Amino acid sequence: MRVILADDSTLLREGLARLLADEGHEVAAAVADAGALLAAVAEQRPDVAVVDVRMPPTHTDEGLRAALEIRRRWPDVGVLVLSQYVEKRYATELLTGPADGVGYLLKDRVVRVEEFLDALERVAAGGAAFDPEVVRRLLARTTHTDPLARLTPREREVLDHMAQGQTNASIAAQLHISQSAVEKHANAVFDKLGLSHTTGYSRRVLAVLRYLGS
Repeated sequence: MRVILADDSTLLREGLARLLADEGHEVAAAVADAGALLAAVAEQRPDVAVVDVRMPPTHTDEGLRAALEIRRRWPDVGVLVLSQYVEKRYATELLTGPADGVGYLLKDRVVRVEEFLDALERVAAGGAAFDPEVVRRLLARTTHTDPLARLTPREREVLDHMAQGQTNASIAAQLHISQSAVEKHANAVFDKLGLSHTTGYSRRVLAVLRYLGS
C-alpha cells in the first residue's frame, strides 16, 4: 500500500511513517500543510492519504478542504481523515460525498495500532472506516421528528456498526447473532429511514449518514 501522510505534528507524522514502514507499506510522502498534500497526491497518486483536519496556516479546516478536493479530483485515492475531536460539520460534509474509500477517525484511535491499520487498509481497498464515537455523535438525534426514534434498540445497534463500515459477518460476530438476523435488522433500518430503494455500499453506510446530515 502506498500512503501519503499530512499532519503538521512532526512527532505524529514521523511516528505514523515508521509504523507503516514496519508493516511493509510505502510512505510516498509526509507533509505538513494542505498545499503540499495536494501537490504530493497529484505527483504520487497513492492508494490512500491520511489527513489531519486542522493544518496551517489557520488550523481550522485546511485539511478537510484538501481531503474533499482529493475526493473530487482523484476519486481512486482513498482518504482517511484524522481529527482531535468529533466535529459534526466536518464529518457530515466528508461523509455526504462519494461512497468509496473514505474514513474518519479520532486521533486517539491511532494509538490502537491494529484498529488504525485495519481502518487504513479498508479505506485503501475502497471501503469505509468511521470512528465509533463519530458515529454515535452523528446518530444522537432524538427529537420527535427524527426517523431514528422509530428504530428499535437492536436496529440502532446494527446501524451503529454498519456506519463504522463493518460487514454483516463482523456485526453478527460482535452482537452474537446470525448474519440473517443482521440482514433483517439492516433492511428494517433502511425501510424506516426511507432508504429501501438505494442500492450499493452507500446504502449500508454513507446513504444513512447522508440522510442524517441533510
